[in-house]
Amino acid sequence: MDRLTPQQRHQTMAAIRGKNTKPELIVRKWLWSHGYRYRLNVKSVPGKPDIVMRRFRTAIFVNGCFWHGHRVAMPQIDNGEMIIYNSECCKIPKTNREFWVKKITRNQERDQQNYRILQENGWYCIVVWECQLKPKLLEHTMQQVELQLNQNFLSIYQRKPILFSESENEYLMVAEEE
Repeated sequence: MDRLTPQQRHQTMAAIRGKNTKPELIVRKWLWSHGYRYRLNVKSVPGKPDIVMRRFRTAIFVNGCFWHGHRVAMPQIDNGEMIIYNSECCKIPKTNREFWVKKITRNQERDQQNYRILQENGWYCIVVWECQLKPKLLEHTMQQVELQLNQNFLSIYQRKPILFSESENEYLMVAEEE
């Protein structure tokens, strides 16, 4: 049973934003402070990703766990040992369950379709989940994003090695006169 009236529920749901969410702002602030530059919500890129980094040919999606149906095994530390147990990151509401299952399933299908289209067009996709941005996990998560960005950059701009002639006379040194 919902504790809110239908009007209150409507107002609550209508107030949920699609842009400039708290998780999105956290990722953007971290990237900017580490020297990465980006564009926001570029309509010309399929799926209209939250963050677009053209130099890295990478689209970053910052997904809310509830809206995108995130299910994950969350690590827990107990007496210095990491224990992994399966749990749902978020739960589907008990009221109007059929509606929510359809909505979240459709969101997941659309996400997969967008990722596939981007990859077919030579783009890389990074998905950052809301639960990965908790203070204890933030630095690790963003270091993983940074590592992926660097790998993307290298794979795009990797060039063949420069072959030098065995005869040094063919090339002039920078400091030599002609």
